[in-house]
Amino acid sequence: MQGSPTSRLPRRALLLENIHPGAADRLSEAGFAVETEKGALDGDELVERIQGVSLLGIRSRTQVTADVLDASDQLVAVGAFCIGTNQIDLGAATRLGVTVFNAPFSNTRSVVELVIAEIIALTRRLTEKNADMHAGVWSKSASGAHEVRGRRLGIVGYGNIGSQLSVLAENLGLSVGFYDVSDRLALGNARRFSSLQELLAWADVISLHVDGRADNRDMFGEDEFAAMKAGSLFLNLSRGFLVDHGALRRHIESGRIAGAAVDVFYEEPAGNDRTFTSRLQGLANVILTPHIGGSTEEAQVDIGQFVSKKFVDFVKCGSTSLSVNMPHVELPVRAGAHGLAIVHRNTPGVLAAFNALFARHGVNIEGQALGTRGEVGYVITDSATGCTEEMLEQLKSMTETIRVLHLA
Repeated sequence: MQGSPTSRLPRRALLLENIHPGAADRLSEAGFAVETEKGALDGDELVERIQGVSLLGIRSRTQVTADVLDASDQLVAVGAFCIGTNQIDLGAATRLGVTVFNAPFSNTRSVVELVIAEIIALTRRLTEKNADMHAGVWSKSASGAHEVRGRRLGIVGYGNIGSQLSVLAENLGLSVGFYDVSDRLALGNARRFSSLQELLAWADVISLHVDGRADNRDMFGEDEFAAMKAGSLFLNLSRGFLVDHGALRRHIESGRIAGAAVDVFYEEPAGNDRTFTSRLQGLANVILTPHIGGSTEEAQVDIGQFVSKKFVDFVKCGSTSLSVNMPHVELPVRAGAHGLAIVHRNTPGVLAAFNALFARHGVNIEGQALGTRGEVGYVITDSATGCTEEMLEQLKSMTETIRVLHLA
């Protein structure tokens, strides 16, 4: 990021990847000039377009790398209008004082409903029946078709999506088991398994719902498919890099895996005008969808409103509630107060040093909130008089300071 941290926020936002127009409307109402693009931007093109932009909105395809963040001159916040944030270099964003938000809840129901629909479709082998009918083949048979009632669903990852899937699946009559590396409360009659291998051996259907952390990469391959029950089903609507598709194809072709549904892939086209290829194409009883788990109109409206509100609350009052990389700090809005937010290194005595500077400049603090997260801290300060340019320059020059922001 070029130059010193800015204090006055430029009123420009860039929203990529066809984010719902409600987000642009909310930001426009807050006084931002909003630019939108239907597709993703990468590399040099993103670096060029991000100059002078303070708020960047993306979905899953835009890669906000350390190089992009370092090259930006005004960026203060990135919003992932989706659940995952692995397309953003969070370490670089934190180092530069760029706050990152996402939408961890807004599309949960949409993803869960697609999982349920695909479990039913695969269990009844509807994809094959549909293909036969379109080819003029009448193949009325119960062979290989089952009810979902009474079957065992194994959920890998019991977060927001996994736990809601657990509840809905149980209501349909499935027995539910789950495995999660974190200590999660089982809902309803769900059974917690102590190891992934135990869950794989128990379940008739396996559905992945884990996050995008680096150590989850390639978590599901030859050994995991071999450990699944013969004739079971496999679904991944989570992250593309979790699964070895070559191993999945081999186990489907051998008949050990009876069917699969995959919504996410290692490499995904940058736009709808690009060609898609996968090792899973052409297989019977395999459902491939173009990363549409959260792509319902309802979910996109909710996501657009949720993340854009996070943006507005951040620039107006400094709120970092639910940020994925910054301490969660909020300060009640005070009429007539002048707000200042400081991202700083988490070192002993830093707040006292900031407040001593305020005192030297005659600034009376009316409200203050501080939070820390690892090596970074974040403090919001309200005063009646505001700050002079001389004071701001002194704040920015302090060794503890990463970024200083005037709040709207």
